[in-house]
Formats: sequence, C-alpha cells, structure tokens
Amino acid sequence: MKSIYIIDDDKLFVFLTKKSIEEILADTEIIEFGDGQSAIDYLKEIADKADQLPDIIFLDLSMPIMDGWEFLKEYIQLEPRLEKKIKLYVFSSSISPHDIERAKNIGSVTDFIIKPLSKERFIEMLNS
Repeated sequence: MKSIYIIDDDKLFVFLTKKSIEEILADTEIIEFGDGQSAIDYLKEIADKADQLPDIIFLDLSMPIMDGWEFLKEYIQLEPRLEKKIKLYVFSSSISPHDIERAKNIGSVTDFIIKPLSKERFIEMLNS
C-alpha cells in the first residue's frame, strides 16, 4: 500500500487530487495537511518509523502559517533523519520561471508540477 501526503490549503485541489489517487491506486493511504507547519511537525514525530512515512508528498507553495518554501527549508534539515526516501513533488499554480528553477535546484524535490495536473502525468507520477 502506498502512502501519500497532500500539503495544500486549497480544499478543491485536495478533494480532486484525492479522488484521482483513489481511482488510480485504490489501496492508498492519503493524509492531508492544510499548512506546512502541521506536516513538518508530524514528519518530525514519525521520522524514525519507516512504515508510517509517506511514499510521496505533494506540496503546495502558497499556504498560511508555513508556506511550501519554509516547509522545504525544514524538510531539508529533517531528511537525513527520515528512515525512508520520499518522493516530493512541488505543486503550484505559479508559472514563475524563478519559482520553477528554485524548486528544481533543491535536491529533495523530485519535480515541479504546475496546477492543474493532467491525468496522464498524474498516473505516471503515481506509478513511478
């Protein structure tokens, strides 16, 4: 069973993403966080429990409390302590070349995906 974290405050995006995941991978645990702070706090709690860590993280950049950039800064420091390699995809409606380049230059980021995501690309990501 795969485990996926969705870190995004856009309720519609989260709802549609969850529905898409459930269609493609029926046996998937999906945990959602509305801000980066609650997600990073939870990851810190379970860092040494590989069976509880996600396989994939979908991270939005624009959120309240702790945005995606702040989350990434903390995640980079936490990553060496994680008992499992996690694929982290930045999802954003930003088409700024600066944001895209900045995210892609972070070694922890698997890819930068501009919202909305095509179903074909989504299937490819989940199956990889």
